[in-house]
Amino acid sequence: MAKILVTGGCGFIGSHTVVDLFEHGFDVISIDDNSRSTTYLIDGIEKITGKKLKNYKVDLKNFDETQAVFEENKDIVGVIHFAAYKAVGESVAMPLEYYENNMFGLINLLKCIRDYHIQNFVFSSSCTVYGNPDAIPVTEKSPTKKAESPYGATKQMGEVVIEDFTKAHGGKSILLRYFNPVGAHPTNHLGELPLGKPQNLVPAITQFAIGKLPSFSVWGTDYDTRDGSCIRDYIHVCDIARAHTLALQYMLENRNESNLEIFNLGTGNGVTVLEAIKAFETASGTQLNYQVGPRRPGDVVAIYANNNHVVEKLGWVIEHDILSMMKTAWAWEQKVKQDEQLMLSQNGNLN
Repeated sequence: MAKILVTGGCGFIGSHTVVDLFEHGFDVISIDDNSRSTTYLIDGIEKITGKKLKNYKVDLKNFDETQAVFEENKDIVGVIHFAAYKAVGESVAMPLEYYENNMFGLINLLKCIRDYHIQNFVFSSSCTVYGNPDAIPVTEKSPTKKAESPYGATKQMGEVVIEDFTKAHGGKSILLRYFNPVGAHPTNHLGELPLGKPQNLVPAITQFAIGKLPSFSVWGTDYDTRDGSCIRDYIHVCDIARAHTLALQYMLENRNESNLEIFNLGTGNGVTVLEAIKAFETASGTQLNYQVGPRRPGDVVAIYANNNHVVEKLGWVIEHDILSMMKTAWAWEQKVKQDEQLMLSQNGNLN
Protein backbone atom coordinates (compact mmCIF):
# COMPACT_ATOMS: atom_id res chain seq x y z
CA MET A 1 0.00 0.00 0.00
CA ALA A 2 1.26 3.47 -0.87
CA LYS A 3 1.97 5.50 2.28
CA ILE A 4 0.49 9.00 2.48
CA LEU A 5 1.31 11.63 5.09
CA VAL A 6 -1.63 13.80 6.08
CA THR A 7 -0.84 16.90 8.12
CA GLY A 8 -3.76 17.93 10.31
CA GLY A 9 -5.13 14.39 10.26
CA CYS A 10 -6.99 14.93 13.55
CA GLY A 11 -8.91 17.90 12.16
CA PHE A 12 -12.27 18.21 10.44
CA ILE A 13 -11.35 17.76 6.77
CA GLY A 14 -8.15 15.86 7.54
CA SER A 15 -9.92 13.09 9.47
CA HIS A 16 -12.53 12.60 6.75
CA THR A 17 -9.78 12.44 4.14
CA VAL A 18 -7.88 9.85 6.18
CA VAL A 19 -11.01 7.70 6.11
CA ASP A 20 -11.36 8.08 2.35
CA LEU A 21 -7.69 7.22 1.81
CA PHE A 22 -7.94 4.12 4.02
CA GLU A 23 -11.08 3.04 2.17
CA HIS A 24 -9.27 3.31 -1.17
CA GLY A 25 -6.28 1.20 -0.24
CA PHE A 26 -3.73 3.72 1.04
CA ASP A 27 -1.61 3.46 4.17
CA VAL A 28 -1.87 6.73 6.13
CA ILE A 29 0.08 8.48 8.88
CA SER A 30 -0.65 11.90 10.36
CA ILE A 31 1.13 14.91 11.81
CA ASP A 32 -1.07 17.02 14.08
CA ASP A 33 0.06 19.00 17.11
CA ASN A 34 -3.57 19.12 18.35
CA SER A 35 -3.36 22.87 18.95
CA ARG A 36 -6.64 23.21 17.04
CA SER A 37 -7.88 19.64 17.32
CA THR A 38 -8.09 16.69 19.69
CA THR A 39 -7.48 12.96 19.31
CA TYR A 40 -11.24 12.42 19.66
CA LEU A 41 -11.67 11.98 15.90
CA ILE A 42 -8.99 9.28 15.71
CA ASP A 43 -11.43 6.95 17.49
CA GLY A 44 -14.01 7.78 14.83
CA ILE A 45 -11.57 6.93 12.04
CA GLU A 46 -10.95 3.51 13.58
CA LYS A 47 -14.66 2.83 14.09
CA ILE A 48 -15.38 3.57 10.42
CA THR A 49 -12.38 1.85 8.83
CA GLY A 50 -11.20 -0.69 11.39
CA LYS A 51 -7.71 0.79 11.00
CA LYS A 52 -5.57 2.66 13.48
CA LEU A 53 -4.13 6.03 12.47
CA LYS A 54 -0.62 6.72 13.73
CA ASN A 55 -0.46 10.40 14.61
CA TYR A 56 2.77 12.23 15.40
CA LYS A 57 2.10 15.08 17.80
CA VAL A 58 4.51 17.44 16.09
CA ASP A 59 4.43 21.19 15.46
CA LEU A 60 5.40 21.75 11.82
CA LYS A 61 7.12 24.99 12.84
CA ASN A 62 9.72 22.77 14.52
CA PHE A 63 11.85 21.57 11.61
CA ASP A 64 13.83 18.93 13.50
CA GLU A 65 10.70 17.21 14.82
CA THR A 66 9.09 17.37 11.39
CA GLN A 67 12.16 15.93 9.72
CA ALA A 68 12.22 13.06 12.23
CA VAL A 69 8.81 11.90 10.96
CA PHE A 70 10.15 11.71 7.40
CA GLU A 71 13.30 9.95 8.59
CA GLU A 72 11.15 7.31 10.27
CA ASN A 73 8.87 6.94 7.23
CA LYS A 74 11.11 6.94 4.18
CA ASP A 75 8.44 5.16 2.13
CA ILE A 76 6.06 8.14 2.00
CA VAL A 77 4.93 8.64 -1.63
CA GLY A 78 2.60 11.60 -1.17
CA VAL A 79 1.73 14.40 1.25
CA ILE A 80 -1.60 16.14 1.82
CA HIS A 81 -1.20 19.37 3.77
CA PHE A 82 -4.18 20.52 5.84
CA ALA A 83 -2.46 21.76 9.01
CA ALA A 84 -3.10 25.50 9.29
CA TYR A 85 -5.06 28.07 11.23
CA LYS A 86 -8.24 28.71 9.25
CA ALA A 87 -10.64 31.24 10.81
CA VAL A 88 -11.13 34.42 8.80
CA GLY A 89 -12.28 36.61 11.70
CA GLU A 90 -9.57 35.36 14.05
CA SER A 91 -6.91 36.01 11.43
CA VAL A 92 -7.95 39.66 11.26
CA ALA A 93 -7.43 39.94 15.03
CA MET A 94 -4.27 37.76 15.11
CA PRO A 95 -2.41 38.32 11.81
CA LEU A 96 1.11 37.57 13.06
CA GLU A 97 0.08 34.22 14.51
CA TYR A 98 -1.52 33.28 11.19
CA TYR A 99 1.47 34.29 9.07
CA GLU A 100 3.88 32.50 11.40
CA ASN A 101 1.93 29.26 11.72
CA ASN A 102 0.65 28.86 8.18
CA MET A 103 3.82 29.91 6.36
CA PHE A 104 6.57 28.46 8.57
CA GLY A 105 4.79 25.12 8.77
CA LEU A 106 4.43 24.96 4.99
CA ILE A 107 8.06 25.87 4.35
CA ASN A 108 9.41 23.27 6.79
CA LEU A 109 7.16 20.64 5.21
CA LEU A 110 8.35 21.49 1.70
CA LYS A 111 11.98 21.27 2.83
CA CYS A 112 11.35 17.70 3.96
CA ILE A 113 9.48 16.86 0.76
CA ARG A 114 12.51 18.11 -1.18
CA ASP A 115 15.08 16.33 0.97
CA TYR A 116 13.21 12.99 0.94
CA HIS A 117 12.37 13.19 -2.79
CA ILE A 118 8.60 12.94 -2.43
CA GLN A 119 6.94 13.52 -5.78
CA ASN A 120 3.25 14.08 -4.99
CA PHE A 121 1.88 17.00 -2.95
CA VAL A 122 -1.67 18.22 -2.37
CA PHE A 123 -2.24 21.62 -0.76
CA SER A 124 -5.34 22.66 1.12
CA SER A 125 -6.04 26.07 -0.39
CA SER A 126 -9.15 28.21 -0.30
CA CYS A 127 -11.59 30.25 -2.35
CA THR A 128 -10.42 33.22 -0.28
CA VAL A 129 -7.57 33.58 -2.80
CA TYR A 130 -10.15 35.11 -5.18
CA GLY A 131 -10.93 37.95 -2.75
CA ASN A 132 -14.14 39.75 -3.74
CA PRO A 133 -14.40 38.40 -7.32
CA ASP A 134 -15.48 40.56 -10.24
CA ALA A 135 -17.72 37.80 -11.58
CA ILE A 136 -19.23 34.60 -10.21
CA PRO A 137 -19.11 31.66 -10.45
CA VAL A 138 -15.31 31.71 -10.29
CA THR A 139 -13.20 29.36 -12.39
CA GLU A 140 -9.59 28.33 -11.85
CA LYS A 141 -8.66 31.07 -14.34
CA SER A 142 -10.44 33.82 -12.38
CA PRO A 143 -7.91 36.39 -11.20
CA THR A 144 -6.80 36.32 -7.60
CA LYS A 145 -7.37 39.66 -5.91
CA LYS A 146 -6.17 41.22 -2.72
CA ALA A 147 -7.16 38.91 0.10
CA GLU A 148 -9.82 40.19 2.48
CA SER A 149 -8.09 38.60 5.51
CA PRO A 150 -4.66 37.44 6.70
CA TYR A 151 -5.97 33.88 6.45
CA GLY A 152 -6.68 34.40 2.75
CA ALA A 153 -3.28 36.04 2.32
CA THR A 154 -1.53 32.99 3.76
CA LYS A 155 -3.30 30.80 1.21
CA GLN A 156 -2.26 33.12 -1.62
CA MET A 157 1.33 33.16 -0.37
CA GLY A 158 1.28 29.41 0.10
CA GLU A 159 0.25 28.90 -3.52
CA VAL A 160 3.09 31.12 -4.72
CA VAL A 161 5.62 29.28 -2.55
CA ILE A 162 4.42 25.91 -3.88
CA GLU A 163 4.52 27.12 -7.48
CA ASP A 164 8.13 28.32 -7.10
CA PHE A 165 9.07 25.15 -5.20
CA THR A 166 7.62 22.89 -7.90
CA LYS A 167 9.44 24.78 -10.66
CA ALA A 168 12.75 24.53 -8.82
CA HIS A 169 12.59 20.97 -7.49
CA GLY A 170 10.20 19.08 -9.76
CA GLY A 171 7.60 16.66 -8.57
CA LYS A 172 3.86 17.24 -8.91
CA SER A 173 1.63 19.54 -6.88
CA ILE A 174 -2.12 20.09 -6.84
CA LEU A 175 -3.77 23.10 -5.23
CA LEU A 176 -7.33 22.39 -4.10
CA ARG A 177 -9.28 25.58 -3.53
CA TYR A 178 -12.10 24.75 -1.10
CA PHE A 179 -15.23 26.73 -0.82
CA ASN A 180 -17.16 26.09 2.45
CA PRO A 181 -16.82 22.54 3.84
CA VAL A 182 -19.65 21.52 6.19
CA GLY A 183 -21.51 18.43 7.34
CA ALA A 184 -20.28 15.21 8.94
CA HIS A 185 -19.63 11.58 8.08
CA PRO A 186 -22.89 9.64 7.53
CA THR A 187 -21.85 7.05 10.14
CA ASN A 188 -21.94 9.82 12.77
CA HIS A 189 -18.41 8.92 13.92
CA LEU A 190 -16.72 12.02 12.48
CA GLY A 191 -17.64 15.69 12.24
CA GLU A 192 -16.53 19.23 12.93
CA LEU A 193 -15.24 19.74 16.47
CA PRO A 194 -14.06 23.35 16.90
CA LEU A 195 -12.15 24.19 20.05
CA GLY A 196 -13.61 27.24 21.75
CA LYS A 197 -16.24 29.40 20.09
CA PRO A 198 -16.85 28.25 16.49
CA GLN A 199 -15.74 30.67 13.80
CA ASN A 200 -17.69 29.11 10.92
CA LEU A 201 -21.39 29.22 10.17
CA VAL A 202 -22.61 25.63 10.46
CA PRO A 203 -20.96 24.62 13.76
CA ALA A 204 -22.16 27.94 15.18
CA ILE A 205 -25.70 27.06 14.05
CA THR A 206 -25.61 23.54 15.50
CA GLN A 207 -24.04 24.61 18.79
CA PHE A 208 -26.64 27.37 19.20
CA ALA A 209 -29.46 24.98 18.35
CA ILE A 210 -28.31 22.43 20.93
CA GLY A 211 -27.78 25.06 23.64
CA LYS A 212 -24.00 25.32 23.79
CA LEU A 213 -24.01 28.92 22.54
CA PRO A 214 -26.22 31.52 24.24
CA SER A 215 -26.75 33.48 21.04
CA PHE A 216 -26.22 33.31 17.31
CA SER A 217 -25.77 36.24 14.94
CA VAL A 218 -25.94 36.69 11.20
CA TRP A 219 -23.13 39.09 10.36
CA GLY A 220 -24.67 41.59 7.97
CA THR A 221 -27.99 41.54 6.11
CA ASP A 222 -27.37 44.68 4.05
CA TYR A 223 -25.20 43.19 1.31
CA ASP A 224 -26.14 43.49 -2.36
CA THR A 225 -27.50 39.93 -2.55
CA ARG A 226 -30.98 38.47 -2.99
CA ASP A 227 -31.76 38.53 0.76
CA GLY A 228 -29.01 40.85 2.04
CA SER A 229 -26.79 38.13 3.53
CA CYS A 230 -23.49 36.81 2.18
CA ILE A 231 -23.49 34.07 -0.46
CA ARG A 232 -21.27 31.01 -0.10
CA ASP A 233 -20.79 27.64 -1.77
CA TYR A 234 -21.33 25.01 0.94
CA ILE A 235 -19.84 21.59 0.14
CA HIS A 236 -20.10 18.39 2.16
CA VAL A 237 -16.86 17.40 3.88
CA CYS A 238 -17.07 13.83 2.51
CA ASP A 239 -17.17 15.20 -1.03
CA ILE A 240 -14.16 17.38 -0.21
CA ALA A 241 -12.32 14.37 1.24
CA ARG A 242 -13.02 12.27 -1.84
CA ALA A 243 -11.39 14.90 -4.06
CA HIS A 244 -8.08 14.53 -2.19
CA THR A 245 -7.91 10.80 -2.87
CA LEU A 246 -8.77 11.44 -6.51
CA ALA A 247 -6.04 14.11 -6.72
CA LEU A 248 -3.43 11.68 -5.39
CA GLN A 249 -4.54 8.91 -7.74
CA TYR A 250 -4.41 11.40 -10.64
CA MET A 251 -0.75 12.18 -9.89
CA LEU A 252 0.30 8.62 -9.04
CA GLU A 253 -1.14 7.43 -12.36
CA ASN A 254 0.74 10.23 -14.19
CA ARG A 255 -2.46 11.69 -15.65
CA ASN A 256 -1.52 15.24 -14.68
CA GLU A 257 -1.10 17.70 -17.54
CA SER A 258 1.51 19.82 -15.79
CA ASN A 259 3.62 19.79 -12.63
CA LEU A 260 1.22 22.15 -10.88
CA GLU A 261 -2.55 22.13 -11.32
CA ILE A 262 -5.41 23.95 -9.60
CA PHE A 263 -8.95 22.72 -8.93
CA ASN A 264 -11.96 24.46 -7.37
CA LEU A 265 -13.87 22.30 -4.88
CA GLY A 266 -17.40 23.61 -4.68
CA THR A 267 -20.91 22.56 -5.69
CA GLY A 268 -21.39 25.41 -8.14
CA ASN A 269 -24.42 26.66 -6.19
CA GLY A 270 -24.46 29.89 -4.23
CA VAL A 271 -26.43 29.74 -0.96
CA THR A 272 -27.04 32.77 1.24
CA VAL A 273 -26.47 32.64 4.97
CA LEU A 274 -30.21 33.04 5.56
CA GLU A 275 -30.95 30.23 3.09
CA ALA A 276 -28.45 28.01 4.92
CA ILE A 277 -30.23 28.74 8.21
CA LYS A 278 -33.57 27.85 6.60
CA ALA A 279 -32.07 24.57 5.30
CA PHE A 280 -30.92 23.73 8.82
CA GLU A 281 -34.35 24.49 10.26
CA THR A 282 -35.94 22.21 7.64
CA ALA A 283 -33.43 19.40 8.18
CA SER A 284 -33.56 19.52 11.98
CA GLY A 285 -37.11 20.60 12.70
CA THR A 286 -35.60 23.28 14.95
CA GLN A 287 -36.27 27.01 14.65
CA LEU A 288 -33.35 29.37 15.24
CA ASN A 289 -34.05 32.64 17.03
CA TYR A 290 -30.96 34.32 15.64
CA GLN A 291 -29.88 37.95 15.88
CA VAL A 292 -28.66 40.26 13.14
CA GLY A 293 -25.28 41.86 13.71
CA PRO A 294 -23.04 44.23 11.74
CA ARG A 295 -20.84 43.13 8.88
CA ARG A 296 -17.79 41.13 9.96
CA PRO A 297 -14.34 42.31 8.85
CA GLY A 298 -12.74 40.00 6.28
CA ASP A 299 -15.93 38.58 4.78
CA VAL A 300 -16.41 38.69 1.01
CA VAL A 301 -19.89 39.48 -0.28
CA ALA A 302 -20.54 36.53 -2.59
CA ILE A 303 -18.56 33.65 -4.03
CA TYR A 304 -19.31 30.24 -5.48
CA ALA A 305 -17.50 27.87 -7.81
CA ASN A 306 -17.53 26.71 -11.36
CA ASN A 307 -16.42 23.11 -10.81
CA ASN A 308 -16.39 21.84 -14.41
CA HIS A 309 -12.60 21.45 -14.42
CA VAL A 310 -12.36 19.12 -11.40
CA VAL A 311 -15.38 17.08 -12.53
CA GLU A 312 -13.83 16.56 -15.96
CA LYS A 313 -10.21 15.92 -14.94
CA LEU A 314 -10.58 14.02 -11.66
CA GLY A 315 -13.96 12.43 -12.24
CA TRP A 316 -15.25 14.04 -9.06
CA VAL A 317 -18.92 13.44 -8.23
CA ILE A 318 -20.82 15.50 -5.65
CA GLU A 319 -23.04 13.21 -3.60
CA HIS A 320 -24.53 15.53 -0.94
CA ASP A 321 -26.93 18.47 -1.15
CA ILE A 322 -27.45 21.26 1.38
CA LEU A 323 -30.09 19.30 3.33
CA SER A 324 -27.72 16.32 3.66
CA MET A 325 -25.01 18.70 4.88
CA MET A 326 -27.30 20.08 7.57
CA LYS A 327 -28.78 16.71 8.59
CA THR A 328 -25.34 15.13 9.09
CA ALA A 329 -23.99 18.21 10.89
CA TRP A 330 -26.98 18.19 13.27
CA ALA A 331 -26.74 14.43 13.90
CA TRP A 332 -23.05 14.87 14.72
CA GLU A 333 -23.75 17.72 17.16
CA GLN A 334 -26.32 15.58 18.95
CA LYS A 335 -23.87 12.67 19.13
CA VAL A 336 -21.14 14.90 20.61
CA LYS A 337 -23.57 16.07 23.29
CA GLN A 338 -24.50 12.48 24.13
CA ASP A 339 -20.82 11.56 24.43
CA GLU A 340 -20.19 14.54 26.70
CA GLN A 341 -23.13 13.62 28.93
CA LEU A 342 -21.93 10.02 29.11
CA MET A 343 -18.45 11.13 30.15
CA LEU A 344 -19.90 13.41 32.82
CA SER A 345 -22.04 10.57 34.12
CA GLN A 346 -19.10 8.17 34.22
CA ASN A 347 -16.93 10.73 35.98
CA GLY A 348 -19.69 11.34 38.48
CA ASN A 349 -19.94 7.63 39.22
CA LEU A 350 -16.18 7.43 39.66
CA ASN A 351 -16.24 10.33 42.10
